[in-house]
Amino acid sequence: QVQLVESGGGLVQAGGSLRLSCAISGNIFNTDDLAWHRQAPGKQRELVASISSGGLRAYAGSVKGRFAISRDNAKNTLYLEMNSLKPEDTAVYYCAVRRWPAGVYVYWGQGTQVTVSS
Repeated sequence: QVQLVESGGGLVQAGGSLRLSCAISGNIFNTDDLAWHRQAPGKQRELVASISSGGLRAYAGSVKGRFAISRDNAKNTLYLEMNSLKPEDTAVYYCAVRRWPAGVYVYWGQGTQVTVSS
């Protein structure tokens, strides 16, 4: 059984920074991708950033240049470094595991709240 537990969310002023962590327990495949999604009130969940098993990174246009995703396979932990935060970054942030060849997100964390005040 795979479990994902996010931490590091909180309240920050615009322009500030936060670092989210996602601790992964259980066995994931070495071909799995890891990703961060977010969901703001009244909006659909959206992909923020992803990192492949080989370290290839992808970002949503709205966060490119401000956010950085990384993974530490030895510690089974996924990170999201968020800088120059904006009020529109306010959302619940979720980490997730994507499994191939279907490319489906099969495991999700419970989410951590990020609130950016103006």
